[in-house]
Amino acid sequence: MAASCSLVCCGEERDSDKAVIVRFSNGNVKHADQLDFTMYKNADESNPRKKSRRIMAAESDRLAYVGNNFGAGSLKCNNLCKYYVGVLNRQTMQMEVHVAQLFNMQPVIPGEATETPTAQDTTQTYRDKVDSLIEAFGTNKQKRALNTRRLNQVGSDTLHQAVAKAANTVIHQKGLEALQQEVAETEAQDDLALHLPPCNAGADKPENVYLFDDLLSPMELGALEQAGSKLAALTFEEIHKMRDDGGSLCVVKYLENMPTVGEARDKVSCCAFYLWMLLKMARQKNVTRKFGQEEGCPRIIQSKLLRTFTVETFNNGRVQNMVSSSMRAKLAAYSLALMLHMSHMTGDLTLLHRDLGITEARMNEVAKSMGLTLSKMPRGKADKSDPRDTNRQASLVLPLVKYEQFTERRKRKKMH
Repeated sequence: MAASCSLVCCGEERDSDKAVIVRFSNGNVKHADQLDFTMYKNADESNPRKKSRRIMAAESDRLAYVGNNFGAGSLKCNNLCKYYVGVLNRQTMQMEVHVAQLFNMQPVIPGEATETPTAQDTTQTYRDKVDSLIEAFGTNKQKRALNTRRLNQVGSDTLHQAVAKAANTVIHQKGLEALQQEVAETEAQDDLALHLPPCNAGADKPENVYLFDDLLSPMELGALEQAGSKLAALTFEEIHKMRDDGGSLCVVKYLENMPTVGEARDKVSCCAFYLWMLLKMARQKNVTRKFGQEEGCPRIIQSKLLRTFTVETFNNGRVQNMVSSSMRAKLAAYSLALMLHMSHMTGDLTLLHRDLGITEARMNEVAKSMGLTLSKMPRGKADKSDPRDTNRQASLVLPLVKYEQFTERRKRKKMH
């Protein structure tokens, strides 16, 4: 009768307790006991991107092998799968299951690569290597072509001197302040253009210019049903309390004017919750992984917000998600596009810029870069009892409006 064994899971293991599986790229090793294995780890344990780096070395009388779990020569399967190895204890007949790491061992030939590469080796491109081969083993025709190409090239030192001379000439003619102003305006334009939602300027309908599926996919909209239903179930008193406690004015406006029943009510409630999360994120500088958990934000929406509207930075050995000024402009553009679908292609810019915590001029720049039509009722005709008449509105009207960039600087008034 065969003896039976039981499995024992080792749980969370340290790096020193993990099993190691090696694979030799040039064949199979017949006498593995004759190899001396040594593992090295990265000394920078405070850096989360480097603390898990390992190098496995194996030495024999004839050849040495090296493998690592990072870089170009590492196995990509370590990032996609998790491997386990079972070790049988023949005395207790228990099999311990350990987490395993895979290494691809490659032979190291002496003299093939130096331990301390020179600056010329590190900066040598593929073209430089091919030229070296042509110089050593090329035909006469290839060598003549190489010499002709090198004669036609402009030396790097001469090119740098020409560029520096041209830059000094431009700075002397225009002035440093004027150039800095032009660079700032160009970066501001590029910044807004890169962070706008996908736009179809040639659409035949206004709702097809900024597609709703580009803002919220059907799967993400379905994940918001539970959170949106809780938001739609708030009473009139709770909505007013939310506004008095410093809540989002845009979200309160949509909750007050929400459709009574039907699919339109469910869609508006889901969009209102997503808009609430966008406006809340715009008010923060550092966003943690627990963002939106108190409000019941689904995990798929939380991951989307962190991936789309934050920038990863490295600080004190930790990776942080920050909301930069460009990401705040992106939040403004996506919030405005979402509001267009919620209220018949019209959005209230005054309420939106207050909720986002940005200036009205910055909000107008975002709306103009999206090609929207800005409107505001004149003071004499505006009804002060209705905030929609006094606030600035942005509407999506086809064809989209192309605004000219205003680059003139205002003159300062003289003090008398």
